[in-house]
Amino acid sequence: MNCPLQMGYKEYHMHPEIHFLLNDREMCVSEHPAMLVLDYLRNRERLMGTKEGCREGDCGACAVLVGELSGERVVYKSVTSCLTPLGVLHGKHLVTIEGLNMPHLSPVQQAIVDEGATQCGFCTPGIVVSLTGYLMEDHRALMGDGAKKHLSGHLCRCTGYRSIKQAADQVEKAADNNRGMGLLVASKMLPGYFLEIPARLRRISEINVSNEEGSPDFFIAGGTDIYLQKDDLLTESRVGILSRRPGMKGIRRKDGYLYVGALTTFEEFARHTETIKVIPHIGEYISQIASLQMRNRATVGGNIINASPIGDITILLLALESLLVFKDGEKSRTAPITSFYKGYKQLDKTPSEILWEILIPEPASGVLINFEKVSKRKFLDVASVNSAMRVRCEDGVIREIGLAMGGVAPVPLFLKATCQYFLGKQVSREVIEGAFPILQNEISPIGDIRGSADYKRLLARQLCIAHFTKIFPERVKVRDFYEPC
Repeated sequence: MNCPLQMGYKEYHMHPEIHFLLNDREMCVSEHPAMLVLDYLRNRERLMGTKEGCREGDCGACAVLVGELSGERVVYKSVTSCLTPLGVLHGKHLVTIEGLNMPHLSPVQQAIVDEGATQCGFCTPGIVVSLTGYLMEDHRALMGDGAKKHLSGHLCRCTGYRSIKQAADQVEKAADNNRGMGLLVASKMLPGYFLEIPARLRRISEINVSNEEGSPDFFIAGGTDIYLQKDDLLTESRVGILSRRPGMKGIRRKDGYLYVGALTTFEEFARHTETIKVIPHIGEYISQIASLQMRNRATVGGNIINASPIGDITILLLALESLLVFKDGEKSRTAPITSFYKGYKQLDKTPSEILWEILIPEPASGVLINFEKVSKRKFLDVASVNSAMRVRCEDGVIREIGLAMGGVAPVPLFLKATCQYFLGKQVSREVIEGAFPILQNEISPIGDIRGSADYKRLLARQLCIAHFTKIFPERVKVRDFYEPC
């Protein structure tokens, strides 16, 4: 199939054509790039296997796989199509439940049948897609519980989950013996056309962003926040799809900093070996932050620019006193994240500036980092209050500290006065308790659906205690802060 964009066809559309593979078909469409993949599949292609559930990325019924070339192979990730813009698909392979169709049941489908893991069936297509995505992953890259991790973003009202988990255990066994696309096709886990996808994707040209007319009204990175806020408005506006701009992804270490591209997803950030060197327990922290499907879309830069007072990654980057690099055409500037938030959703940036990358200072020897979060659900929920701390001690004396909290102010808050109080003091119960009045004076929580202002003030105190008792268990213990019954 020839795409007009590749034929030198004069672009008179507001947006370039989007050229991608949908299951085993080649597509070249001129839809608005902000159209949701979910709406495109159901309303344009009439592929009804992808279900519309919450439209907020919470239920997993709309899960699809998106494959992208990485060297000689294609790497697939499960994402929620209800928060994914069509424009990001250019040059990629979109796989729906229909694209997994074979004359026989796949091992994933068979496991679900064997364990009785479906009842009404509404959630089942998304579960099949995500578990198939697990089979396609490099086992060495996995963190956590494997197949169960890939189910983290799926809700089911019927089964009670036990049968689904049992099916996942079957899939886990199959995954141990089948890695690589050739083996997956040979063992009838995937349709044969998957072997042709790398070559077909290499024939698709990149979009030239200079063809996008004018300055965008909105930039879209991961889309996991902006679609919840402006869904109806986006398809009536000029949008800039940031994934079309090279150089905004990836992680590298240079000159004493960890350089993190603003389009690096949460999952990419947490899995990268350089990130783990800086934040050793990032895998544990990231498991509390959204589902895998959402983490495969949500970006580090998007979390910062969204400016939610409870942004989890933002709070962590604040405690690390990271630097932000902005670009506006050929101009660039660097600013500290600790002075970036001026008020609720008020940022130290111009509308035309793009957050390009984040610089995380490499911690000095002896620096320890901790992240804490309290939410109504332990996992996959927004925080009532969250907090991160970076600290370095010498002989029990605090020589360096960064403490940040979310949910206690109109902005993600770096606790400057509290940090200043701790510097030069010995880690002890008395010193920590002495910080509480300063901490309470710095925060200004309000009551909302996640808790009253008094409750959030209590959580701020408790999370401060949690940081020190986890990082310095030999010096302070939780019981030190409470009177015996």
